[in-house]
Amino acid sequence: MRDGTPSSEGQGTPSTGDFGPRLRGLRARAGLSQEALSHAAQVSVRALADMERGRTRGPQRRTVRALAEALGLDDDEAAGLEESAALGRPRPRAAVGPAGPGPLALPRDIRDFTARGPALARLLDLARDTAEGRPAVSVIAGQPGLGKTAFAVHAAHRLAPHFPDGQFALDLHGMDPEPTTPRDALARLLGALGVPDATLPAGTDDRAGLWRSLAGERRLLLLLDNAADEAQVAPLLPGTGPSLTLVTSRHALAGLESVHRTELALLRREEAVELLTRIIGPDRVRAEAQAARDLADLCGHLPLAVRIAGQRLLSRPHERLAKLVARLAAEGRRLDGLQAGSLRVRAAFALSYRQLPADTRTLLRRAALAAGADFSPETGALLAGLPYDEAVARAEELTDAGLLRSDPDAERYRFHDLLRLYAAELADAEDGPEAKDAALDRTADWMLRRATAAALHFDVDHERTGPGADPHPDPDPDTAPTGRDEARAWLEAERAQWLAALRRAHAAGRHRQVLDAAQAMHWFSDLNQHWEQWVEVFRHSAGSARALGSRREEAVHLNYLAWAYNLCVHDPRAALTNADAALTAARDCGDALQEGWALGYGAGALSRLGRTEEAEERLRRAARRLAAQESPQGRLAELTVLNSLGALLRGTGRAAEALAIHRRSERICRAGVPGRTKELIGLYHAFTRLQIGNDLAALERWQEAEAPLRQALAVFEAAQMPAWAEQARLDLGRALGAVGHPEARETLVAARAALGALRSPRQAEADTALAALDRTAADA
Repeated sequence: MRDGTPSSEGQGTPSTGDFGPRLRGLRARAGLSQEALSHAAQVSVRALADMERGRTRGPQRRTVRALAEALGLDDDEAAGLEESAALGRPRPRAAVGPAGPGPLALPRDIRDFTARGPALARLLDLARDTAEGRPAVSVIAGQPGLGKTAFAVHAAHRLAPHFPDGQFALDLHGMDPEPTTPRDALARLLGALGVPDATLPAGTDDRAGLWRSLAGERRLLLLLDNAADEAQVAPLLPGTGPSLTLVTSRHALAGLESVHRTELALLRREEAVELLTRIIGPDRVRAEAQAARDLADLCGHLPLAVRIAGQRLLSRPHERLAKLVARLAAEGRRLDGLQAGSLRVRAAFALSYRQLPADTRTLLRRAALAAGADFSPETGALLAGLPYDEAVARAEELTDAGLLRSDPDAERYRFHDLLRLYAAELADAEDGPEAKDAALDRTADWMLRRATAAALHFDVDHERTGPGADPHPDPDPDTAPTGRDEARAWLEAERAQWLAALRRAHAAGRHRQVLDAAQAMHWFSDLNQHWEQWVEVFRHSAGSARALGSRREEAVHLNYLAWAYNLCVHDPRAALTNADAALTAARDCGDALQEGWALGYGAGALSRLGRTEEAEERLRRAARRLAAQESPQGRLAELTVLNSLGALLRGTGRAAEALAIHRRSERICRAGVPGRTKELIGLYHAFTRLQIGNDLAALERWQEAEAPLRQALAVFEAAQMPAWAEQARLDLGRALGAVGHPEARETLVAARAALGALRSPRQAEADTALAALDRTAADA
């Protein structure tokens, strides 16, 4: 007692430092090692050592009771041990409480918070389910601008009544150059519980242990906002007790185990308009309802963007919504328009971008150059100049960072519209035109070669006798599709990419490459007749043939183009123009096969224009021209023309003549065509059976019509040819309706829906057939 103050040593009232020595003395008296006492009290050796050394000054009551029982203390000794432990515990309830503000009080709730009802309901269920010893954690992750913090704050205010022992919010500064360390975060949390700075343990692990000890006895709500990673969050999570922790992060935090995940999606359009309404008021939105919907769409239904647009309009009460819509409609100015005061969409994205490694930033920028709504790792690798596996890893990193969204079924990725604009800006600023052009050329060349090789799986004139015999080898044989199913899946998934590649090759004057790709696509195009893009494909290839001065190839590709105008976009005038041009080119080079095709395609256009006599005359000329052809190609062309001629005759009331012509086509199919597979001839036979079924229906031989129509439908469905399958379904439904078959209505309803999705003009026929069926049922 150097300063004259009596020491507490040996007095009846223990000091805050008395618990450790007292416990050590009692253990020595009992003759127990730390290991033995640890086993008897079910307390870890490390925790026991921390208590005896004074690192843990105030263990929980249940821990003290367990130690007292293991030491065999009487009631007085147990009470004394508890008293010394109690003096070392913080007294948070006197310092903080559910009603009064504390050092980590929840931020202000947003008055105009909108939507997210299901996500809030799930958190309320989670709060009700928290029980002693089972703390809950919900991770709220996702792309920048989704409103994760706003949602978490709003949820915390809604959940507060369930957590009477305190609600704490802590910003972990995960996007800062130096995020909050777990050690500093624990100091703030312990301080909020009333632990004085002077008594804080020095190490992170010790602070985490004290935090878990104190939090385990309380019903707390903890909001950890803007987390950097799992290592930052894990030490802050209570280990026991009825607490709930909400964690927001731009990263997925996939390494956190046993956590609930709250997935925030983009707002629906009506929700985005509702948020705008709450910000600027219902009168302005009602006055320009369509502009409000357009504004929500231009914001990509991203909550941050909608809020910025709303705040901008709120600060300009006399500005029309349509004015802002017009400004944002220009993609190059959209991100500039989405800022209001300190709120900026571009700044929100930049925070995440700056955190990325160099290769990941490159992939993000270059992926914005991809065509279409999404892209594959192959495309990303080509554009970024990375190996495939590296591109996959970088794309997954971007997905975890909320900057890309992954497809739930396929290995494909997509941007939010505003993020794509931001990434494209970065590509302009950081890569420059030369690097961008090199990336696009590299990608286009690879894509077009892969597309050509994949499409040749469907070309009946293309024979593969060995790897060296293929004039159009795949650029990467190790990853090439190995059969028709894989080739079709790749061509359909990468349609936007190879079409962009074809466009770029044509613009660059690589006309032979364009012709080879389009020629390879010829047979594949029949499987996807509903694609409008075939007009562009064959317009480019016809132009390339013209540029190369090849009249024969020009005739071929003008015929393909006439087919696309006739059947893919239903433009018979354009089809007739191109069929006539193909006819002239075919005659110039003396190609009778292409002359026959041109006559047939021109006849199809004339028929659709109502010029049936001219159409019939052309079809008969085509049939005569093609009958003289001895090649397999000539046989198939003749079959097509005969089927078209029969259909035209049936349409002009000559169903018996039509049936005779289609029976002739069927005999050709049954005889087979040398050099052509049974599967291919089976498809031609299905086209013929479809015509025969319709001929029989026109002759009111309904019972006979059903079988060939069903057979045709089955073949088209098996071949995955939706344009033809749905026409067959419509024709079958009408035949079934004529005989009162119970499947008629179901068949017609399905056909109408599918034809509508295919943008087929025959949808109107399905409507008429259904109306007639309903009238018949009403009259019955």
